[in-house]
Amino acid sequence: MAAGPVPTEGAEGARFSSAPRLADLTWPDLTDRAPLVLLPLGSCEQHGPHLPLDTDTTVACVVAARAAQRLRGEADVLVAPCQPYGASGEHEGFPGTVSVGHDALRLLVTEIGRSMLRWAGRLLVVNGHGGNLVSLADAVTGLRHERRDVAWWPCLPPGSDAHAGHAETSMMLRLRSSAVRRERAVAGPTDAVHLLMDRLVTESVRGVSPSGVLGDPTGARASEGERLLDSMADRLAADIRAWKVSGRGRLGLPERQPVEAGR
Repeated sequence: MAAGPVPTEGAEGARFSSAPRLADLTWPDLTDRAPLVLLPLGSCEQHGPHLPLDTDTTVACVVAARAAQRLRGEADVLVAPCQPYGASGEHEGFPGTVSVGHDALRLLVTEIGRSMLRWAGRLLVVNGHGGNLVSLADAVTGLRHERRDVAWWPCLPPGSDAHAGHAETSMMLRLRSSAVRRERAVAGPTDAVHLLMDRLVTESVRGVSPSGVLGDPTGARASEGERLLDSMADRLAADIRAWKVSGRGRLGLPERQPVEAGR
């Protein structure tokens, strides 16, 4: 179910294509190597009336590619083809959403990890969708119990709103502005996700926000998107250098903020 690189516009597309990509290699290129492989994991799900369905996948792919570029000359790092389907059941009230569910995602990450780590030294899943976290953490924890060097890392800008709001709109304006329908952008509930969680569980996203937006895209700017993307890539590269993994398989120290399960 893996996909190729997510296209981006202008200079960003060139930067992505220049990242060290697993898909560009042949098997002899990997002889006598044990690289760290970054696997971007996203989703195909609604992101309000104004953002494309592959928003989470696009962000995860670009953050992974930028971090890999930062580590050139320091470590042997490759970016794997992006995985564009995840556990998005909370968004299935909207057409366009495709969810494989938690059981399938847990199995998928487990089997990718087992296969990839036959030749790779380490695997890091760069996760772009918060709804993947339960099954992702379970899969990574299981792989670590099998003594495999694997971890996960969340694309979560500090202080960002939950879903299709200011942060994601800003990032997509930077990465693929032609896919952003600015004239359709509307604000949704702006409460912190942990305050909405009970309703999200019982009513799904559609019951809480008819537009599918959790946050406010008003005032989103490409320049802010660039700042958020660069900040995440910097933090990811720093966490890879340190390689400290929690008991639940998370690489690096979490930010002091609630987990945003709607992303």
